[in-house]
Amino acid sequence: MTDLRTAHPYRQFPKDTAMLRLFACAAALLVSAAAASAHVTLETQEATVGSAYKAVLRVPHGCDGKATVAVRVKLPEGFIAAKPMPKPGWELKTIKGKYAKAYELWGEKVSEGVQEIDWTGGNLPDDFYDEFVLRGTLAGDLPAGQMLYFPVVQECEGGAVERWIQIPQAGQGEDDLETPAPGIRLLPKK
Repeated sequence: MTDLRTAHPYRQFPKDTAMLRLFACAAALLVSAAAASAHVTLETQEATVGSAYKAVLRVPHGCDGKATVAVRVKLPEGFIAAKPMPKPGWELKTIKGKYAKAYELWGEKVSEGVQEIDWTGGNLPDDFYDEFVLRGTLAGDLPAGQMLYFPVVQECEGGAVERWIQIPQAGQGEDDLETPAPGIRLLPKK
């Protein structure tokens, strides 16, 4: 039988193995660090003012090992005519109310609409990831260059709760916050 460590003159398995172990350890550290800082995010993190926007909320984990059983999102002012996508196995509820002001939408004034969307009664184990989808329109008078945040409350089995609701103050970034709300950068109209 051929000894693979000596069969090929360019192979040096002991060094290669040590290097692979080093890379594996580094990768494991990066993955564990990413998992520790994982939070609810939006798949598309920028959108044009005055356009339709499909918000895909990504829920990467439960609460301290417990399954997610509810996801609630508060829609920001200026995100109008929102409609959620139903999810099999989850109950869907919308809470409607008056906007702070009337908005122009397809040539008509709109002064009320969905302000919160709740997906409840499902079961998303901590070991799995899922997405919760809604769409709406970004009002034409939103300030381009600014961020627009979608605060999310994630409820888990046993009453555990993760509140992804922190919005950065002037001079702060999302990385400065423990539980940042997902947000999008508003781009100017084309």
